[in-house]
Amino acid sequence: MIQKEYEEARQGEAFAPFAMDPNRYKKHFYIESYGCAMNFADSEVVASILNEYGYGATRNAEEADLVLLNTCSVREKAEQTVRKRLTEFKKAKRARPGMLVGVLGCMAERLKSKLLEEEKLVDMVVGPDAYRTLPALIEEAGTGQKAVNVMLSRDETYGDISPVRLNSNGITAFVSITRGCNNMCSFCVVPFTRGRERSRDAESIVAECRNLFEEGYKEVTLLGQNVDSYYYVNEQMDAPVTFALLLERVALISPQLRVRFSTSHPKDITDEVLYTMARHENICRYIHLPVQSGSSRMLQLMNRTYTREWYMAKVDRIREVMPDCGISSDVIAGFCTETEEDHQDTLSIMEYSKYDFSYMYFYSERPGTLAARRFEDDIPEAVKKRRLQEIVDLQGRLSRESNLRDLGKSFKVLIEGESKKSDQQWMGRTSHNKVVVFPKAGDLQAGDYAWVKVSECTQATLLGELIVN
Repeated sequence: MIQKEYEEARQGEAFAPFAMDPNRYKKHFYIESYGCAMNFADSEVVASILNEYGYGATRNAEEADLVLLNTCSVREKAEQTVRKRLTEFKKAKRARPGMLVGVLGCMAERLKSKLLEEEKLVDMVVGPDAYRTLPALIEEAGTGQKAVNVMLSRDETYGDISPVRLNSNGITAFVSITRGCNNMCSFCVVPFTRGRERSRDAESIVAECRNLFEEGYKEVTLLGQNVDSYYYVNEQMDAPVTFALLLERVALISPQLRVRFSTSHPKDITDEVLYTMARHENICRYIHLPVQSGSSRMLQLMNRTYTREWYMAKVDRIREVMPDCGISSDVIAGFCTETEEDHQDTLSIMEYSKYDFSYMYFYSERPGTLAARRFEDDIPEAVKKRRLQEIVDLQGRLSRESNLRDLGKSFKVLIEGESKKSDQQWMGRTSHNKVVVFPKAGDLQAGDYAWVKVSECTQATLLGELIVN
């Protein structure tokens, strides 16, 4: 399911998609995506480019003529996983000398010389703004040359490319609306690997979402490093399109199309966005609002541009406009110079915000970031892990309490497929991004909406019964 894939991606796990009818192609490619959901969306753009070039996707890396790893540099674990996979593919190339192996995305830009020359793990390295040049780079690599293009762009958005939906459930889809990032958070490598922020043509976004709905998709997630700073204007337009206006235009495609978005930077999510969400039932009542730390001192070192009190006021504002809105977060333990008092501030802001769930990590220094240049990574790993475990334990309690508050309530659930544990149960999600499992009944199918009353819960899942009209 898309949510599971998204969560696994955030944890640095691989996702190996495939295209439909690969046998109609003479050559095949295999692609794995690591990191954020935006990498999954990028892989779908890459698949479209390769399809035009005569390559069909395959599930089986052993039969692939071209193996691609779409990588992430945000966390060290993801890089370690990719290096391990590249070593495995290097061994596979001995049995299939004609196979080409390439690295795409953020790691490609950051580690091009190591991957190509020092460790000799790959044949080609392609940055996130250079996917259009893949056909030429494949030709170059096929002659035995090392092929490289990691140039960043100020205007590339791939807005004119129709993505190939890879391993899709046919119900939910990602749609990229921005690329790059202008927020120079000191711990983050994204501005250096994906470049400056630019917004995609609003008409192309709406058209892609409309096409998805016409093809039977019931939910789209608008993606960007910071979706709330979306801002598109050209000479032919009377007025710029803000994120709130874009969100409304997508919601107006059909009341049967659910709309989600990720990720929101706390400094940019506006009242206009909140009121737009409140006006439209099909815009999901859920906001991913990364806090990173609950300490104002830490937030200043992280260059997050807000204080603890400002963030708490933003949470209050969300709940004032939409009392039932679900909120999740990102939390980092053990950033440079973090004290026990700073750590306690993080725990207390989690308590205050009552997150439904969080993505939680301990800090790993990323080369090239502002933090790596300015600060010493001085918190012992044992302390980082202990603090992270306290954060995880707290979030576990908050998640369970959040689910307990839903007992006895009824929710409109979009069915995404069968439960992992039983083919006699459906799995879907509420507007608030909570997973619901309930017994099959009637003639419901994946992609249908169903009203479900919650009767039980676990820390991660709501369990319920279908409400039959």
